[in-house]
Amino acid sequence: MFNRNRCLRRVAAIASMSSLVAGCGILSSDSSEDEGPIVVGTTSAPSTLDPAASWDGSWELFRNVYQTLLSYPNGATTPQPDAAESCAFTDAASQVYRCELRDGLTFSDGHPLDAQAVKHSIDRIKRINVNGGPAGLLGSLDRVQAPSDHEVVFHLNKPDATFPFVLATPAMSIVDPAEYPADALREGDGIAGSGPYTLREYQDGERAELVRNDRYKGFAERHNDAVTIRYFKDSAGMVKALRDHEIQVTYRGLAADDVITLQGKAGKEEELQLVEGTGAEISYLVFNPKDPWAGRRAVRQAVAQVIDRAAIAHQVYQDTVDPLYSMVPKGLTGHTTGFFDDYGDPSVSKAREILSDAGITEPVPLTLWYTTDRYGSETGAEFKELKRQLDGSGLFTVTLRSRPWKTYVEGYQKGEYPVFGRGWSPDFPDAENFIAPFVGEQNALGTPYPAPEITGDLLPRSRRESDRAHVEKDFERAQQILVDDVRLLPLWQGKQYVAASDDISGAERALDPSTIMMMWQLSRKTSW
Repeated sequence: MFNRNRCLRRVAAIASMSSLVAGCGILSSDSSEDEGPIVVGTTSAPSTLDPAASWDGSWELFRNVYQTLLSYPNGATTPQPDAAESCAFTDAASQVYRCELRDGLTFSDGHPLDAQAVKHSIDRIKRINVNGGPAGLLGSLDRVQAPSDHEVVFHLNKPDATFPFVLATPAMSIVDPAEYPADALREGDGIAGSGPYTLREYQDGERAELVRNDRYKGFAERHNDAVTIRYFKDSAGMVKALRDHEIQVTYRGLAADDVITLQGKAGKEEELQLVEGTGAEISYLVFNPKDPWAGRRAVRQAVAQVIDRAAIAHQVYQDTVDPLYSMVPKGLTGHTTGFFDDYGDPSVSKAREILSDAGITEPVPLTLWYTTDRYGSETGAEFKELKRQLDGSGLFTVTLRSRPWKTYVEGYQKGEYPVFGRGWSPDFPDAENFIAPFVGEQNALGTPYPAPEITGDLLPRSRRESDRAHVEKDFERAQQILVDDVRLLPLWQGKQYVAASDDISGAERALDPSTIMMMWQLSRKTSW
């Protein structure tokens, strides 16, 4: 129910996305004149400024400074034209996809954005082929043609009804051929894009200053003229900056303690709002098959049998996340509870039996790795809890190791870690995107995972089906294969929280279906 008084009072608001859209948002103004940029804080700094190298949180910045053929206007759950005027499959087999570009597109530097630029942008992703990079998204792409300045045609090597979703990911950002080499990553801290904003200044790990791109032609209706993104090492520093009015919005990386505090009396007294929405972010462990211990299926099964997800969700995250028992999160077609169905509640005796049957009678030494500056302030506490559970079983002796994100990525891509933690936010809202990126010789983990039934049968069959409700059985089978292998161990599914000063509007509309923030939705309220 719409609570008029709650919208009129300058107090903390804790609401669902839909209620805020229906309620408080109607009182906001699009004007942000003479008040400087809106400053947004996050703990997820980009690892690169070149889309050809990124399959990670760098997409948060890319969505706002680059443009893709397709994207997600406010409220859309399927890709819609952005740089394109129109896009569609031209054959019944879903193997030829054609896009017509908008007229008059240019990059922020004034260079024309035409079909050749689109072809250049996609081709270089495959040619450069960064390990763990977005080339893994283009497995179904055979070649790109540019028959005219306004026409781009994608020829697929197999049917793929999800290809429009791939084109809508920030990995497929269109870049200026004059600035981005065809066979190498671009160097430097600049960006030549065609998105809603231009990057005026960038300090790696510190800040990105975005200003309105007057050359932009696309669907985004900008409610502000400038946004500065500040990158924080942890939630505590970010929330302090919010309370000190140094920033106006936070996204990515709010710690559970801070969420609980903002939900309570302190948030109301400080005139802060907390927007809560359903999230599809997941956390999971990856086991290296080349490690002498993690490579043994019985060891992985025993870990799966011991881990208490409910304890992690409650004790570490204070119920701001939910236990997850499959790689596909709740809310998506095809979600299952495979790990709970097969393993039930945590049991040391069952785990001991699994190891004993495999001839393992001594405690198993395992080294668990995590990153210190990517997935939120609780990551260290989460891994300490994992160590406590595994050591406490008497079946394992766990050593914890950690690195900052940039060096962490290099380590797991080289296969240095026996077991390591990863998080995943969807490239697009489909069960496919919680399975396909992790399997095959080339995947988002940089760790080959041959799964021939998934890659050779289940995924190709599901991609022939444009009605995604009809692929449930294929995804259920794929998840069971993942459960049987235990190469990936899901831990929890997150919720989405955006904290903001009470005079900021649009936070409830700012997250797209991949939970990437569309900065152009934010504005300052000018009247009550």
